Amino acid sequence: MAESEYPRSLQGLKGVEVYPDAVSLARAAVEHFVALAAEAISTRGRFAVALAGGSTPRATYRLLAADEFAARVDWRHVHVFWGDERCVPPDHPDSNYRMARQTLLDAVPLPADNVHRIQGEMEPTRAAAQYERTLRAFFSSSAGGRDAGNEETPARFDLVLLGMGGDGHTASLFPGTMAIGEQTRWVVAHHVEKLSAWRVTLTPVAINAAANVTFLVSGAGKAERLQQVLAGPYRPDVLPAQIVRPGRGRLRWLVDAAAAALL
Repeated sequence: MAESEYPRSLQGLKGVEVYPDAVSLARAAVEHFVALAAEAISTRGRFAVALAGGSTPRATYRLLAADEFAARVDWRHVHVFWGDERCVPPDHPDSNYRMARQTLLDAVPLPADNVHRIQGEMEPTRAAAQYERTLRAFFSSSAGGRDAGNEETPARFDLVLLGMGGDGHTASLFPGTMAIGEQTRWVVAHHVEKLSAWRVTLTPVAINAAANVTFLVSGAGKAERLQQVLAGPYRPDVLPAQIVRPGRGRLRWLVDAAAAALL
């Protein structure tokens, strides 16, 4: 297929858009971010986005920080959150916050008060509780909108960006972990045995309440797992990315041709 024929949709897989390579995928993701930010700021006065960690989002953030795109976002009204965090200090090489700061946040005129990071240096359960309090305060305030702020109506992000790991995990919802089945809390801390590490993550409660949830997936190494997640039987305990099903929002998968090879 010629590059001019991209993006292409896959028959029978609603919301999946395929791009020829990782570069064009990142560009599509940035255009998506810019468009949603403009719409949200125009209609509600602010844009609340939860960023993802990982290699694919990294390329997106770098491109978004370039003059071509950064100038199209009114950063004064953007509020940045995270979908998950490693339990490490903010200057640690593994920190999702550090990655976003180095690739995007330091390069755009985003007010410091608009950055709402997970305190990964704290004791994990305390960090999760604090982050949930931050979310509840934001989404219950007039600045955060009227869509959330109580048990019945969770945080309604304008956009949640997600990646997908080779095992089918997303955010820090790993196979077989209790966070997948959480039905009340917006944020949990849990010890991921396969990593021998603690993580703090948004739960499906918060992710599935978003107005837009967008996966970014690239590389041939993800092809088999992506096929299982999108076209296989529903087994969220085994393939946690399958639990992402926004109730009142739009789900999109932006993937490159290599990742889509088996679809």
